[in-house]
Amino acid sequence: MALLEIMIAGAPVLRKNAEKVTRFDKKLGKLLDNMAETMYFAEGCGLAAPQVGLSKRAVVIDDGNGIQEFINPIFKFQEGSCTNVEGCLSVPNYEGEVERAEKVGVEYQDRKGNRKYIEADGLLAIALQHETDHLDGVLFIDKASVIMPKEKEE
Repeated sequence: MALLEIMIAGAPVLRKNAEKVTRFDKKLGKLLDNMAETMYFAEGCGLAAPQVGLSKRAVVIDDGNGIQEFINPIFKFQEGSCTNVEGCLSVPNYEGEVERAEKVGVEYQDRKGNRKYIEADGLLAIALQHETDHLDGVLFIDKASVIMPKEKEE
């Protein structure tokens, strides 16, 4: 596996609608593995392919329950509302308060192309919305009601 370069806000790929994944092959599997390794190394809980410079609708998330992969995710429902402080590997040193749906239903494909469905709340629901925004060229700073410098960890 290999660490990938994380694109920082200002990179054009972060503002484009990512392309649908149509090939489910070893190359996609390697990308997902490398994205997971990069996310863990950067101490994030989610990473979308545009964040590593690839316009593909692919996301990896670990909400504390192990790595999950979402290819071509589509929201089937979003309900409720919650506001949380979010950060982003592509917007280092900043965080912001973002309002998102409290519960979501998402249809997606796995790395082999099998169709799946998940209903999520908590951190997984927030991460799914945050990472799927990346696939649509949206950053959390576009939705944040408040943006502030991230406090340094000691």
